[in-house]
Amino acid sequence: MTEGVHLPAPCLVVLVGPGASGKSTWAAAHFPPDAVVSSDRLRAVVGAGEDDVTASADAFALLEDVVRLRVGRRLTTVVDTLGLDADRRTAWLALARKQGLPCVAVAFDTPAAECRARNRARSKHIPADVLAGQLRDWPAVRDHLPSEGYDDVLAPVPVRVVAAPFARAAAAARRQHEDPTGLRFALHLGEFVAPGGAPATREWLRSTAVGAETVGFDAIYVMDHFRQIPQVGRPFDDMLESWTTLAFLAACTQRVRLGTLVSGITYRNVAHLGKIVATLDVLSGGRAVCGVGLAWFAEEHRAYGWDFPATADRYALLEDALQLLPVLWGPGSPPFHGRVLDLPETLCYPRPLQEHLPLVVGGGGEQRTLRLAARYADAANVMGGLDVVRRKAAVLRQHCLDAGRDPTSVALSHLSTVLVGRDDAQVAELVEARRPRRRSAEAYAATVNAGTVADQVGRLRELAEAGVGEVAVRVPDLADPTSLERFGEVIAAFR
Repeated sequence: MTEGVHLPAPCLVVLVGPGASGKSTWAAAHFPPDAVVSSDRLRAVVGAGEDDVTASADAFALLEDVVRLRVGRRLTTVVDTLGLDADRRTAWLALARKQGLPCVAVAFDTPAAECRARNRARSKHIPADVLAGQLRDWPAVRDHLPSEGYDDVLAPVPVRVVAAPFARAAAAARRQHEDPTGLRFALHLGEFVAPGGAPATREWLRSTAVGAETVGFDAIYVMDHFRQIPQVGRPFDDMLESWTTLAFLAACTQRVRLGTLVSGITYRNVAHLGKIVATLDVLSGGRAVCGVGLAWFAEEHRAYGWDFPATADRYALLEDALQLLPVLWGPGSPPFHGRVLDLPETLCYPRPLQEHLPLVVGGGGEQRTLRLAARYADAANVMGGLDVVRRKAAVLRQHCLDAGRDPTSVALSHLSTVLVGRDDAQVAELVEARRPRRRSAEAYAATVNAGTVADQVGRLRELAEAGVGEVAVRVPDLADPTSLERFGEVIAAFR
């Protein structure tokens, strides 16, 4: 393994080596104290001190319980004991496998002379004959570790425990530095609870938009809902109407493209939606993007008194809309006769300033949604991890080929939440400040892709290599004006 190993969170780390080989010192340098389960410390809990050998049995029983409970809660756990007992190692590995956690062993192959010298320097040292037995057994243990089934056997090099999407980020960030590739960036606004409440919303939104444009974002997209969705907040949290908000943003900005990600196709008469988008394009100087999707939030429809058609009917409406909108934005006013939409004329003046106004289809359904994107749209927006994105990219490409379109003519965009810190300490501080009380720091960090600037560069480089051309990001700490500045450092790596 190379220096600076990234371990995916959560994971189980088993330290293996003779006494005085440096296990506790290494663990303390790389993991928070609560993650380290130390047999020595537990001897002090159940006995007279860390050197109370009469408490060893109770300390190990307690260690097994703590490891089991932590792993059961999917918390990163470092087992800091000798690790020379093969049966114990087998049990810890099985525990990790049962919970679906990666498990690595760290082998402390410290020279025997150094172990003896360290031991002699201790105020309370290991009996010489006991340490001699451990040193005698160590080579056989060390040689057997690679065959025991761990995800990796590491030397005690520097490590970082990072959210799973960043496990390979260091190598990808190096590739971006050595051989840069480009990406487009969009800020996605899905929360409108401004510091200071509704009276402060106007100024908060203006400063956020100007800040996004300043740090290099290429677009600002807003979530198109009328009440907050359960994945983000409470139904009564402030939620601005999307296209009205975009009109305001058009007046606040000069360069960024503006659109929804995405408008539910059931929310508005489709021809009316086309008129709204055309108006935005004219007033923004040709910067509108039209994102549309199937619509999924049944409760929202009920609350507003709208019909919520069956899935097949919404797909039929979406397909008609994808064909109607370009006609509406085009020259003249020909009639349109679709499966469910029937317009005697498609009059829309002023026409958009853009000769071709971009259409984005949101959703990753592989059989129908991506097929519609391949046939009619300019981009498909998907979510998910790297493996999911790779599969979606392959499916979209095949749908394009089946439809007789050049796959490069339909872009792939990706939406995720991103929490950025300049270093590990700031990331930990941001996570701790925002995580819900009943969710672990690691679990919350995973949901918001919390990582350093370098971590984010690596993750986004991998997405670019998977075929993504634009990344849309939700930034959960927008109340902090420096959050956009930090993400601007990520953007700069792709310019």
